[in-house]
Amino acid sequence: MLLTGLHVFGLVSLVLAAAPQIKLGRTTLTGRDVTGLHQDFFGGIPFAKPPLGELRLQPPVLTTKLDVDTFDASNFGKGCLQQSGTLATLSEDCLTINVFRPTGTLPNASLPVLFWTYGGGFDAGAASIYNGTLIVAQSVARGTPLIYVNFNYRLGPLGFPQGQEAANKGALNLALKDQLAALEWVQANIGTFGGDKHKVTAFGESAGAIMTAILFLNSPIEKLARGAIFESGSAATALEFTADRREIDWQNFVSGVPSCASLATSNNTFDCLRQANTSEIFSGVLNALENAPEEFGFDPTIDGPGGVFPDIASTFLDSGNFARLPFIAGTNLDEGTIFTPHVAQNTSAIREEIITNFTPSLVGNSLLDATADRLLELYPDDPALGSPFNTGDNDFGLPGFKRSAAIQGDVSFQSQRRAWIQAASSRGVNTFGYLFTQPQPNGNPVNGVSHGSEVPFVYGVPSDNSASSQLLSELMIEYWVSFATGLSPNDGKGVTRPTWPQYTPDNQVLIQLNGANLTTIPDDYRKEQIDFINSDPAVLHHRRSLNRRGN
Repeated sequence: MLLTGLHVFGLVSLVLAAAPQIKLGRTTLTGRDVTGLHQDFFGGIPFAKPPLGELRLQPPVLTTKLDVDTFDASNFGKGCLQQSGTLATLSEDCLTINVFRPTGTLPNASLPVLFWTYGGGFDAGAASIYNGTLIVAQSVARGTPLIYVNFNYRLGPLGFPQGQEAANKGALNLALKDQLAALEWVQANIGTFGGDKHKVTAFGESAGAIMTAILFLNSPIEKLARGAIFESGSAATALEFTADRREIDWQNFVSGVPSCASLATSNNTFDCLRQANTSEIFSGVLNALENAPEEFGFDPTIDGPGGVFPDIASTFLDSGNFARLPFIAGTNLDEGTIFTPHVAQNTSAIREEIITNFTPSLVGNSLLDATADRLLELYPDDPALGSPFNTGDNDFGLPGFKRSAAIQGDVSFQSQRRAWIQAASSRGVNTFGYLFTQPQPNGNPVNGVSHGSEVPFVYGVPSDNSASSQLLSELMIEYWVSFATGLSPNDGKGVTRPTWPQYTPDNQVLIQLNGANLTTIPDDYRKEQIDFINSDPAVLHHRRSLNRRGN
């Protein structure tokens, strides 16, 4: 989801003072001084050739150097094509990367790197929303300075093409390849900025966490990072199907490109699309997103042997064939509320939604029916047990909503975080888990502690000014920076904070991130329900809701 509140620390804070410069190959990059925070910002730096013309719908072509003598790196680059914005603020030529570092960092400083991948349902988001200055500032204050990096990746049909033609042409999961290219750029160049390419921690939220987790399955991530932080997203959180399932989404995209509309159902669209101009392509993106039958029509797709997402994630979790990098993984208390329609729902409607959500492409209808019936048994029609949790019998005037939201949150997020951390910790990976439960007094009460609500705390701009929230934000940055600099949230430096126990097979515990009650809790909430959800991944594909945005 997009967190526009983070714009408060966007470019408005990057007031030009003594402009820092850096030499990247033969190119002199001129950045900005972040006034008052003693930081250098270098932004909008291309990490791949513009994905236009013949490079449209192709994997990114990495470019680690620029072909100019000087480059204005004082601003973020434009975001990639999406619904929120116009061609004045968005661009297809959007594959750019940004660096925040302490002022005067020398090339031999070897600072650790935090590398952020934003969320937004795979069809929205931009690096410019996420300003890492307060993270960097706190890292300096605690004596463990680091560098913060983020980047743009292609969105919607340009980043995650759907349909059989895209599968035939090997043009799937292009945004995941954008992410890999950005990480490769860091390997090639971060030393020039004073960073250590061997000390990269990849972190992200929602789609950004999902993408990073997928890279743990079958990519060179172990050569590009040494650890990760997953905020509300695991490899199986989103759809796990092949691209042919969403043929209609691709047809909607092509139908919106005027010069190619007649070819929408031809299975021969790529040549035409590569000749279209950006205005036409933007029209197609908008048409695809406005007419998608699902809320998220452009998830990552299974791309088969040799791909970055070769099979459903549980195949790798079961075999142990995944990257063995230390990580933090966590979820928020009420992950399902914003993905569940804010309407009253009876049992039959919830059952129908379960059947619709978890398509029986790999199993028979009878098994899917039985699964739906068992889920309804495990999540009874009792508002005191539903999400937002800990709100008693209050149904917010929406009977059935809390029941549906609890199922949605557990199937898509809670169960997958637990499966992921248990699989890794059982194979000796150093892992740490959390549950974010900080109340959100400025949010919609029906959403509770919703998906995405932890992000402002990580960036030092908590959603309210209470002492509890301010403290929690400070401590979360402490934990995140400690992990990035030493692969443990417990480095003993900075602000005094509770020890965060490692998650192990014999000690399956989480830290509860709550400013008024920061404590260790057992990872056994709704154990029977989540054990059932994880018992047969071939039935439950762990997808988000099929309901349209705004419902």
